[in-house]
Amino acid sequence: MEKALISGRDIIVVGQQAWDTDIGSNCKNIAMEFSKHNRVLYVNSPLDIKTVLLKNDDPKIKKRLAVINKKQDGLEHIDTNLWTYYPDKTIASINWIKSNGIFNFFNHINNKRFAGSIQKAIKRLNFKNFILFNDSDIFRSFYLKELLSPDVSIYYSRDYLLGVDYWKRHGTLLEPQLIAKSDVCLANSTYLADYCGKYNSNSHYVGQGCDLSLFNSAEGYSTPDDIKPIKGPLIGYVGALQSIRLNMELLAYVAIEKPEWSIVLVGPEDDEFKAGNLHAIQNIHFLGSKDSALLPTYINAFDVCLNPQLINEITIGNYPRKIDEYLAMGKPVVATTTRAMEIFSEYTYLGENKEAYVTLIQQALDEDSITLQAKRKQFAGSHTWENNVAEIYKAIHF
Repeated sequence: MEKALISGRDIIVVGQQAWDTDIGSNCKNIAMEFSKHNRVLYVNSPLDIKTVLLKNDDPKIKKRLAVINKKQDGLEHIDTNLWTYYPDKTIASINWIKSNGIFNFFNHINNKRFAGSIQKAIKRLNFKNFILFNDSDIFRSFYLKELLSPDVSIYYSRDYLLGVDYWKRHGTLLEPQLIAKSDVCLANSTYLADYCGKYNSNSHYVGQGCDLSLFNSAEGYSTPDDIKPIKGPLIGYVGALQSIRLNMELLAYVAIEKPEWSIVLVGPEDDEFKAGNLHAIQNIHFLGSKDSALLPTYINAFDVCLNPQLINEITIGNYPRKIDEYLAMGKPVVATTTRAMEIFSEYTYLGENKEAYVTLIQQALDEDSITLQAKRKQFAGSHTWENNVAEIYKAIHF
């Protein structure tokens, strides 16, 4: 890591997730790790007109409007080397425009307004020869390399965005161009690194960081009351139950083939899950959404953990953080075979279809041991934010 360390630099981070987001954020964790040895400016996205009109009662929007109306300073000092910035300019809402040419015309104007606001913060902090780190902000940050003239421009890919309609409309043309003109491209999965590599030869897989402090099976966990009455073995999943991401047919097949197993699903359901036939299967148990602090107690109760992922454009490139959480607690894991799952192949059971899941779950139950549990914990423990950013530094040095 020492060899790869970048220190004493100025780094500007832009992306899709705001500093005051309520959910976990790769971008924030990476920025905080950067700031241990560098000065970092974390730039929030500019407000667009549509958001102002629809969400002006939201306290977060009110805060941004106060900055725009010069009633509040948009530059906030978070820690010794870390600042966050709320832009003092709004941008137009333009993604509805079908014409690529017209969209690009207005997108350039939006980028100029965004860049102009960022330059005010750069001047106040006296940032020099800075690195620009773009966390998948395809549209609003498309021209920032030209407008801000960073010493190094980095594009970071952590989701296959073009599988989502919002990004697909104009991103199909713009993301490859943005990847191509960036100095370095980084990805948190091997699938996305291959994707970036089609347009930029300086593309690198840098892995994923995780905060696994909650998932420490060395601590004592009491079994939750709602799982106590369920007969084992317990085959479990923790996370959002979304039909676009999870294979409902596979879950039904496993439950019907093995009525002696209990399939336990912990997490909020989308409408398709709520209306689906899984609720009618006696040995499938829906326990609902839980506070994140309680999730380790449920994982600890499982005999085998699942990630029954569907293969589609949205899921195929994703780094599955939940696998690290399962492994950090030493649990045997059965998951769907994908390019992104290859790095876990020595520590998980990977299946390509519903029949394989039944065989692999049985194998996982039969083979589990203290030795295998220790190996899983050790592997998951290597996926720290410190190690992740060390890989990012290596790629920048490349």
